[in-house]
Amino acid sequence: MGESDSLPVALIGDYNPEVTAHRAIPLALQLASHRVRPTWIHTTTIPDPLGEHLVPYDGIWCVPASPYASPDGALRAIRYARESGVPFLGTCAGFQHAILEYARNVLRMPAASHAETDTDAPDLVVTPLRCALVERDDVIELLSGSRIGVLCGASTLHEEYHCRYGLNRAYETSLEAAGLRVAGRDPDGEPRIVELDDHPFYVATLFQPERAGLRGVRHPLVDAFVSAAENFKSQREAEWTTSATPSGPSPTRDR
Repeated sequence: MGESDSLPVALIGDYNPEVTAHRAIPLALQLASHRVRPTWIHTTTIPDPLGEHLVPYDGIWCVPASPYASPDGALRAIRYARESGVPFLGTCAGFQHAILEYARNVLRMPAASHAETDTDAPDLVVTPLRCALVERDDVIELLSGSRIGVLCGASTLHEEYHCRYGLNRAYETSLEAAGLRVAGRDPDGEPRIVELDDHPFYVATLFQPERAGLRGVRHPLVDAFVSAAENFKSQREAEWTTSATPSGPSPTRDR
């Protein structure tokens, strides 16, 4: 497969082969499409200002395992995906940091923080779960009209977790009013999925859909993310072709 036929996807996180999700993600992506070429991007290598650092990628996946070596690096990547329209998937820690990025940059809450790294912050938008979900599985009820419900063709999912932190519900109403809406909840009503309607593909889940790849099973959410990345690549290539085509009448030669 040539480089032009591949589908570059950035995996934002600090790769560790001992992390189950890190082993699972490349498998899940390959099950979705053999075109995918994932690249691990350590959070400490994401510069400020970002510049052209993430432009080559047709999809961005912010992966599990926090705290990140550079939370700010991860937040810069998430903001880029949100503002540029690049398909974005965040799982576990990616879910938590998607909420954090939105609170800081859309709700204008510069002090918005994650309890894992700053327990005394005034605006803790990510706080410990009432019951930790470490190596546990649970049911997620998908909200009517949600994008993920359409993508998965279901009203419920049964998924695996490895996390201890989630959305502080005190900020849920403000986040939803600003456009980041809850798309799935656990049986107790706790948020487990958020998505943006005005973005080509922006979904973050507290659970880890990638784990299906360890069983050789395709997950519809990963499939949908890859499909969105393929569409993004096609649209971008079409725009590049159009911009490279000279406009106006061709010059005539003297005879």
